Amino acid sequence: MNYRPVLNSIPPVVKNLIIINILFFLATFVLENIDINLVAYFGMHYPGSEKFMLHQIVTYMFMHGGITHIFFNMFALFMFGRVLESIWGPKRFLLYYFVTGIGAIAIHTFVNYLEISSIQNAITAFQNTPSPDVLEKFVNKNLTNASVQVRDFIMNWYNDPTNSTYANEGLNLMQRILELKMDIPTVGASGAVFGILLAFGMLFPNTQLMLLFPPIPIRAKYFVLGYGLIELYLGFSQSGSNIAHFAHLGGMLFGFFMIKYWNRNSRYFY
Repeated sequence: MNYRPVLNSIPPVVKNLIIINILFFLATFVLENIDINLVAYFGMHYPGSEKFMLHQIVTYMFMHGGITHIFFNMFALFMFGRVLESIWGPKRFLLYYFVTGIGAIAIHTFVNYLEISSIQNAITAFQNTPSPDVLEKFVNKNLTNASVQVRDFIMNWYNDPTNSTYANEGLNLMQRILELKMDIPTVGASGAVFGILLAFGMLFPNTQLMLLFPPIPIRAKYFVLGYGLIELYLGFSQSGSNIAHFAHLGGMLFGFFMIKYWNRNSRYFY
């Protein structure tokens, strides 16, 4: 089979973005074998974390957490991105891609800020009135699958509530959980890809798309709207999820405003 015609049919920006993402993905697993963690360096960390570096605002988009993650992102980039690039041209498409990707991480970071501020307030309240009950509620809310040792520690404190050693250890535990939250990296091109889906739905609202599950046709505008509503629901209902739902929504939001800005003096999107 000759792959050259297929590759030549992909516009340059989409082609190069796919290649760069695949190279980063392969490098992540190859270098992991010699104890070089690219995710720690290129993944986006919360600005309050010691692991945060400014370049992560961009480089996080080229990192992925697994084969399924990168496959679906690159598949969507290939399917919808090449259409947009052929209409907008490479410069405008590349600008749109990075604006939506950076906008996505901005919204995600803001949501993280709200969550981390809440944790910091809880720690301050605990310092004022330490108790095993307060600690247990904090752990249940902020630590998924707490270890047996943590559970035993809380139960031991219940049995000896006046022991100040438990209060000090409890405070250390809460601060470690805060650091853990700050050090969780965010990776993936999903924010920019959701921006691309939004743009496709706005430019071609009545185009029929075929879903995989279930295998039924749906118009692009309903697909995008439904996807956005699902992400909004999951963002609020699964706040502790490893999936950055608000980053996806951020990509769509920034994409919407960018298209509206480009379109302010025109009835057309291109």
